[in-house]
Amino acid sequence: MCRVERWSTRELRQKIDSMLFERTALSKKPEELIRGELTALRGTGELTPSLVFQDPYMLDFLELSDTYSEKDLESAILREIERFLLELGVGFAFVERQKRITLDGDDYYLDLLFFHRRMRRLVAIELKIGDFKPSDSGQMELYLRWLDRHERQSAEQAPLGIILRAGKKRETVEYLDLDARGIHVAEYLTELPPREVLQERLHRAIESARARLEISAGANVDVASGRRAATMGGLKRKPQGRKRRSRTTRAAR
Repeated sequence: MCRVERWSTRELRQKIDSMLFERTALSKKPEELIRGELTALRGTGELTPSLVFQDPYMLDFLELSDTYSEKDLESAILREIERFLLELGVGFAFVERQKRITLDGDDYYLDLLFFHRRMRRLVAIELKIGDFKPSDSGQMELYLRWLDRHERQSAEQAPLGIILRAGKKRETVEYLDLDARGIHVAEYLTELPPREVLQERLHRAIESARARLEISAGANVDVASGRRAATMGGLKRKPQGRKRRSRTTRAAR
C-alpha cells in the first residue's frame, strides 16, 4: 500500500498506528482470500473494495456532542471534509451532497457521493443514527441501481455503497450478504476508544469470522460424508436385491 499510494514514512507510521489493516474489510475475511488480494496488490497494484473500505471509521475529529442528528453528522463531515477524506483513504474525491434521485415522481436524497480514482467507481455514503436495519440495504441498493443507470460513465465500474451506522448488527449484515451487492456496512466512532480496547475488539471480530469459516467448512465435510455413506449404502443394497430376485426365480422354476 505504501508503494502503490506513495505514502511518506510519516504517513506509513500514522497508518500503522491507526491500525489501518485491522480496520479494513479485508482483515475480517479468510486467510486464503487475504493472501490472494495482497498478492494482486503487490503484483499489479490493484486495489479491491475490501482493501479500501474500513470498519470502523474513526470520526472523533468531528467533535460531536452526546446527542446529534443525521443532519448534524453530515454538516460536521462537510465542515471537516479534508480530514474525513483522509479517514476514508487515499483516492476519494468528493462529488456531491444530498444527491437528488427522482423515481416515479418521488424525490430521494443520497447523503454523500464520492468517486474513487483508482477503483474508478462512484461511492455512495448514507449516514444513519443508531443500529443497522435491513431496510437500510434496500434503500442503498435502489440508489446504486439509479447511479449505475444515470451517472456511471462508460470507463467506470459499477458504483459501490457504504452505510455508516453508529451501531452495526453483524449477524443481520452477514445474513443479507451485502458484499455481493456492492454494499459495505461500517460503524463510525465519534469518540476514540483506548488503543487496547479497539485492538481487542477488532481481533475478536477477526477470530469470530475465522470460527464461522471453520464451522461452515466442517458442515460441508459432514454433508459430503453423508452423501458418500448414502451412496455406499445404495451400492450394498443392490447385490441383495439381485439375490432375492434370483431366489424368487428358482422357486418359480
